[in-house]
Amino acid sequence: MFTTRPELAGTFGMVASTHWLATAAGMATLEAGGNAFDAAVATGFALQVVEPHLNGPGGEVPVLFARGEGAGEGAGRPVVLSGQGVAPAGATIEAFDALGLDLVPGTGLLAATVPGAVSAWLTLLRDHGTQPLDAVLR
Repeated sequence: MFTTRPELAGTFGMVASTHWLATAAGMATLEAGGNAFDAAVATGFALQVVEPHLNGPGGEVPVLFARGEGAGEGAGRPVVLSGQGVAPAGATIEAFDALGLDLVPGTGLLAATVPGAVSAWLTLLRDHGTQPLDAVLR
């Protein structure tokens, strides 16, 4: 969870995650002048290091957020950034037909997707962050 209050800009911020080091990375980003999106990205990338079994670069990250009031068109409306994996280019109907399959298997290598976590974090930072990637990763 990431939040900042505009009326207390620069003086108030909160970051919460499942690991204290990732939370500290997010807070450090806020304290360095980043916004909530910068902090979310810093925390997300830190989690990939400190909890790779739960949050790895080979994973997915669906992001739900709403921009605060006064943030322009669509302020306060929920936004979804889908960091869900997409099917590989070779996963075509013809490829599955050639294997004698009527359906894409629910598990195993043939069900794998191209990981979307890194792209989602980078897109969130590009579109809504205020800090460059090197600062957020620092």
